[in-house]
Amino acid sequence: MRNRLWLPCASAGVILAITASTGLLAEGFSNAKVVVTKSAIVPGKSEALAVQHPSVVVYFDGQSEETILANGSRHREEITRGKTVREPAETGTLLNTGSTPLVFVRVEFLTAGGQETWGTTGLAPSYKVLFEDQHSRTYDIRIPAHAREPQHTHHDRVVICLSGATLEHILPDGRKQPSTLKTGEIAWRQGQTHIGHNMGNTDLWVIAIEPK
Repeated sequence: MRNRLWLPCASAGVILAITASTGLLAEGFSNAKVVVTKSAIVPGKSEALAVQHPSVVVYFDGQSEETILANGSRHREEITRGKTVREPAETGTLLNTGSTPLVFVRVEFLTAGGQETWGTTGLAPSYKVLFEDQHSRTYDIRIPAHAREPQHTHHDRVVICLSGATLEHILPDGRKQPSTLKTGEIAWRQGQTHIGHNMGNTDLWVIAIEPK
């Protein structure tokens, strides 16, 4: 992207960037399937769009934005926390038209995906599938404080944490794995069958994106 300086990070696959137009830090990671970037744009500032593949965008904070595409078309979007949208590959400019920082995560898909439909197969009954297409199955996860989910199965996925909690995964053989997520954290987690247990005093809210 224009006006963005990529910096190395000690963790494999992790990327950091300082965007000159916003002065705020962007962070994320990449692998063979996705490039994931968390960005922030201060009010009245813009960021160049140079998205080469279809993507899913999840918003943390903000009020409104305007996208000005290379062909001159303009689109204004009202923002709420947790809003999750699909976007095509596109070039242009993204402008923060609100009075608070615009904070979002973009998950860009690097493969052609697949035509298989997963639906709700394997998921816990409380999960809400937001949408599914050839690129991903994207769903909303909420686990109240101290609650346990029934056993369920995930594919490899990006997790975007809107409200953090102290968690553990209980595997089918009874082993327990720490899986705590902090508010604002983004991570790549491998597919697994488990029971999710919220051991803390805060409700968990996560958007999960499983690339195909």
